[in-house]
Amino acid sequence: MRRLDGKIALITGGGSGIGRASCLAFPRAGAAVAVVGRNLARVEQVAQAIRAAGGQALALSGDMSRSEDVQACIQATVQQFGGLDILFNNAGVSPSGSVTAISEAEWDACLAINLRSVFLGAKYAVPELQRRGGGVILNTAGTFGLRAAPAKAAYAAAKAGVINLTRAIALDYAHDNIRCNAICPGYVNTPLNEGVPLAERDAFLACTQPLRGVIGPDEVAELALYLASDAARMITGQCFVIDGGQQAGMIG
Repeated sequence: MRRLDGKIALITGGGSGIGRASCLAFPRAGAAVAVVGRNLARVEQVAQAIRAAGGQALALSGDMSRSEDVQACIQATVQQFGGLDILFNNAGVSPSGSVTAISEAEWDACLAINLRSVFLGAKYAVPELQRRGGGVILNTAGTFGLRAAPAKAAYAAAKAGVINLTRAIALDYAHDNIRCNAICPGYVNTPLNEGVPLAERDAFLACTQPLRGVIGPDEVAELALYLASDAARMITGQCFVIDGGQQAGMIG
């Protein structure tokens, strides 16, 4: 039996990067997936790829920092597939700047997309998970939520919030058989980082990441798949780092 047979998942940020990789991986494990993102054309392409491979998929467009959009996506998923078992809050942005360099609008947008969306997703998904007798919430945080970096003030603050919100959700809903964990990727080869020059990327990884190579979205998706499955049934309130060893210490 596949690890997610009969499960229904909603994955945000599903049009690219970690979200896209997870949307493609979960159906291979047996799940029906709602692919959610701001760009409907992108999420529909992902959904079509899932269907072409024999899986079940629903493409949904929405801004996960808006309550009405979150509720509409969850309701559409439940109506299409009959329930919800897994929520993967993966949508995010990664602006740069110190507190004096970024604007108030940039700060607000970063916290809305990276942190408020996790709150809203959990708020409106939990009742659906309770109706199913339990479920899983996964949140994409990041290593900058564990340890800050220069010129990443808003992003580091938002991701640190995601980590502690993950713990709070895990504590509050354990009695409902709802597990909540965070994934903390290091530098991943995704469109979020496509603006970084290769030479700058390689220099950064050479002095911070003990394991050579660049983390792929598929590798993060495999971690998400494990945490969403019953194989991780006793794991909740934890942060799982996938960073090639960066958090072990600077190596340059």
